[in-house]
This record gives sequence, C-alpha cells and structure tokens, in this order.
Amino acid sequence: MSPRTPTRRRTEAEEILGPEDASLLDIVDNLLTKGVVLTGDLTLGLAQIDLVYARVSVLLSAADRVLPGESIDFMERHHERREMRHVRRRSRA
Repeated sequence: MSPRTPTRRRTEAEEILGPEDASLLDIVDNLLTKGVVLTGDLTLGLAQIDLVYARVSVLLSAADRVLPGESIDFMERHHERREMRHVRRRSRA
C-alpha cells in the first residue's frame, strides 16, 4: 500500500479559474463572463484642502450578461433613437 499524499487546499483563484493553467485570455474571458465591480474614491484638492470628492464604481461585464434581451440589431435601434432625438430637438427650436 502506498503512502497517502496530503492534498493541497485549492486557492481561491484555482477555484474560480480551474486546475489547468490559464492564459490571460482565459482570465479575461472568465472575468467578463462573471462580471467584476471596481470601486474607488477620488479626491481632488489644492493646498491640503479637499475640493472635490467622488466615489466611483465601475461594472465590467460582457454585454450579453448585462443586456440579455438585446438582439443583434442593437446598432440599428441606436441609430433610430438618435435620429428621433435630433428630430425632436429641431422641432423645439
């Protein structure tokens, strides 16, 4: 009987990416599929006085995850809405 080798506990990255070697493309694909939220604080100041404070949150995700009901003709609808906005602006002026 062979001695039992202790199993190493998988890291959090290995649980997410899987046991195989992951390339940069695999990592980016996995991040976009699952989505990532980046948050941060931005402070603009002058002479040790804070003038502007902003809390920023950015969602990075694949478009089909955020807008699952969108069809292929997204750009066509975008151009139609844009044209309608221009027509409304012209009629108001």
